[in-house]
Amino acid sequence: MFEKQIFRSACILASLASFPALAQENDGAEEPRKVRIALGAQAVPSYPGSDKFSIRPLFDVATARGDELYEFEAPDESFGFAILRSGDLAVGPALNLEGSRTASDVGTDLPKVGFTVEAGIFAQYSLSDSFRLRGEVRRGLGGHEGWIGTFGADFVAREGNDWLLSAGPRVTLVDSNYSSAYFSVAPEDSAASGLPAYMADGGVQAVGATVGYLRQLTPRWGIYSYAKYDRLVGDAADSPIVRQYGSRDQISGGLALTYTFGADRD
Repeated sequence: MFEKQIFRSACILASLASFPALAQENDGAEEPRKVRIALGAQAVPSYPGSDKFSIRPLFDVATARGDELYEFEAPDESFGFAILRSGDLAVGPALNLEGSRTASDVGTDLPKVGFTVEAGIFAQYSLSDSFRLRGEVRRGLGGHEGWIGTFGADFVAREGNDWLLSAGPRVTLVDSNYSSAYFSVAPEDSAASGLPAYMADGGVQAVGATVGYLRQLTPRWGIYSYAKYDRLVGDAADSPIVRQYGSRDQISGGLALTYTFGADRD
């Protein structure tokens, strides 16, 4: 989640910088633009399989014109934008970041997994206004150097832009490079770490669910929150790193205040 928010923060700065000009673009043919900014904090696992949490910034930005609805985005999806739209289908690039994992993070002598840029593609399809399917496939550049795929469905209930509640299941799949980077113990690292040698293979890494909630308190102010739970399964769950120094239960959550530029005042 935090990885997406880094890119969202750049969007926020761009939105704030350009908003005065955008507001002046209204020539009667188009409704004025609104920009909704969320800023808060979130707790996320320090690295995949960790039982520790890191507190990180939570950002979000959304834009719409006039009385248009803000487009739904799940709180745990990667940064991306549609470059192809056909009816209810949208396809585009997906970009994510994964922080490094060091021996001190784990608590025993294991090799470092470096900072990773994950680049790939997403596809999403809206079956209706209240149900959306989305999948992402990304490749790690540096760091774990593996493939990761995330797939989910979201049920969305909303009352215009006043409030929105979303919830849905998630499945995460990885290849052997990704799984080995975070969950394997090489024979040469076994003695130093005190863990048995273990070779983690690819496959389904986690299953879980994500819930998001947004509430507009006034035309300007609101709240934005989410909770996410993943349960490690398969080779990731059986890893001695997870069993001794981590947790199969991966929990994230965040809370933010929102402010809308361009909204009518009370």
